[in-house]
Amino acid sequence: MRLLYSTYEAKARFSEVLRHVREGRTVTISYRGEPVAELRPLRRETTDLEERLADLERRGILTPRPKHREPMKLGTPVPGALERFLADRGE
Repeated sequence: MRLLYSTYEAKARFSEVLRHVREGRTVTISYRGEPVAELRPLRRETTDLEERLADLERRGILTPRPKHREPMKLGTPVPGALERFLADRGE
């Protein structure tokens, strides 16, 4: 996602601009309507998958999977249910 700020706005809202950059967005700065600069996150040379997932969880983009989940329980089979279902669908 790219964001555009004028030089005046970028100066007045510098903390907001940096927050966007920390969240992984690129911010474009314009002067009199013309783009003149970009602020973007630095690329990390070594980031393993676990670090990236932890970062996404910290930022609230991912929700961690519950540690222990009970397996799904099947309901009681009803004789002829499949045939009735397919008949209702016209198959």
